[in-house]
Amino acid sequence: MSTVSQAFEPFSAFLTAVTMGIDAFERRRTRGSGLLDEEGLVPIYLGADLIEARTYHDWAEIEADLADLRELGAALPAGPRHVCVQALMRSLAAAVRLFSGGDLSYAQKVAQLVGAPAGPAPAADIETAREALNELLGRVGFVRGTLTERIVAWEADRALPAAELPATFLQLMAEGKARTAARIFDTGDFTMTLNPVRDVPYTARCGFERRSMDLNVDLAFTRAALKHLVAHEVYPGHATQLLLTRARVLAGEAHPETLLCTANTVLGCVQEGIADEGVALLDWFEHEDDHIHHELRRLRSAAQTSAAWYLMVEGRPPGAVAEYLRETAAGQEAWVQGRLRMAAHPFRGPFIASYWAGARAVRRVFERVSAPDYPRFVEYLYANAHSPESLELFAVEAA
Repeated sequence: MSTVSQAFEPFSAFLTAVTMGIDAFERRRTRGSGLLDEEGLVPIYLGADLIEARTYHDWAEIEADLADLRELGAALPAGPRHVCVQALMRSLAAAVRLFSGGDLSYAQKVAQLVGAPAGPAPAADIETAREALNELLGRVGFVRGTLTERIVAWEADRALPAAELPATFLQLMAEGKARTAARIFDTGDFTMTLNPVRDVPYTARCGFERRSMDLNVDLAFTRAALKHLVAHEVYPGHATQLLLTRARVLAGEAHPETLLCTANTVLGCVQEGIADEGVALLDWFEHEDDHIHHELRRLRSAAQTSAAWYLMVEGRPPGAVAEYLRETAAGQEAWVQGRLRMAAHPFRGPFIASYWAGARAVRRVFERVSAPDYPRFVEYLYANAHSPESLELFAVEAA
């Protein structure tokens, strides 16, 4: 462990060092394995100069450290952090079991690794989103055909020409940055460029170290969809959270485990929830199209969670699952195929459930927060590592 790490709480420094040691050991094992393997356990870590990763030579060393962590974590005072750490211990144990050649069912991966509920998304969630879309689309004149046909027509009508994507991205970045500074955190001179990509299983990705946002241009985007992605990946989503947690850790106002930007652990569930609710956190609804896309995003998050379950647990044929995504969520073909590709991955597959579960967790708490409570809520949400259960423990002050 580095000398610098001694300034931090010993448990937090140890937890962070062990997690990054697992990440480094697994990356050595899977180097060159392909796109879905290259992000490791922690895609982005801004604490390498603060806490060094543990060096491991075999899985037995990792298991020994995890046993020590479980003992130390169990002794933490009762409260949100204790709840989160217990979930993270289960998550790390599940990751190590998979990395070391063990097996878990898809349901176990979703529940233990990601920290989301096992099973398809509730049918009521999907129906509620579809009902909201039915009403919203009617308000803007899309009234003919089935709901799926109307969603497709709305997206086609509002789709940005490819030539307009860069300028629209820059305008949205400027607005998102200003709103984030006012409501969440001042990101200073940090910004990102737009990097178009093709033939990838994701819609967009935060290339923090490259200062670029990857955008899958095999898909068409409305302005509202591009706004959502700017919010998700940059302001006030992943990039903002990385910058804020770094600042809070350096100031001694947050534990180092908040620096763990994880792709497939319980921490990533809430991190994705923050990103997916980014437009709402910024109160960035400018017109009906923003509300339409927000409901469409909720629908697609729920539908892709169910689709992954149908494919991986119920054994439905890929063609039938693809048709479910096209019909239920009006998914564009590149998105549909990307979801199937990700769902089938043995480690990244259950991560699909984190979007729906994480957004629901953030939304449940955010909806009960009053304007005076908002700054305290933001600090609780961003400056602490969270599982959905620990986030739920945010206490709203009495009026």
